[in-house]
Amino acid sequence: MNRSFALLVIGLAFGGGIGFVLAAANGVTLDGHVHADDRHLDQGGVGEDSSKGHNHLEVLDLAGSNAPTLDVQVTKDSDQGWNLHVMTTGFTFSPANAGRAHVPGEGHAHVHVNGQKIARLNGPWMHIGTLPE
Repeated sequence: MNRSFALLVIGLAFGGGIGFVLAAANGVTLDGHVHADDRHLDQGGVGEDSSKGHNHLEVLDLAGSNAPTLDVQVTKDSDQGWNLHVMTTGFTFSPANAGRAHVPGEGHAHVHVNGQKIARLNGPWMHIGTLPE
């Protein structure tokens, strides 16, 4: 039993060491990544082919009588921060359908301040605690 445990420890040490050396030799770092980054969110929904994703940074110009409309109101919160109210016609926020097949007139929005994404909006109201400088 003692010999088996010793061999396990030796195997883990050598395996970890070899893995670390291989990772370092190939430029792999332990930085991780941000899941809220648009590059991560631009992929297709869960279980979908990634080629079916869409570009969150592209602004669509929709014309015609069926085009959704958008009105935005930002008010100072009585306690702290700001309250954002997004009013739409021809569009419904649908957080329950996130990651599923596209349905025209349904979805989510991204809130950007000074070109920086601060949140994904799944409904008409949002509290913003602090604004980026």
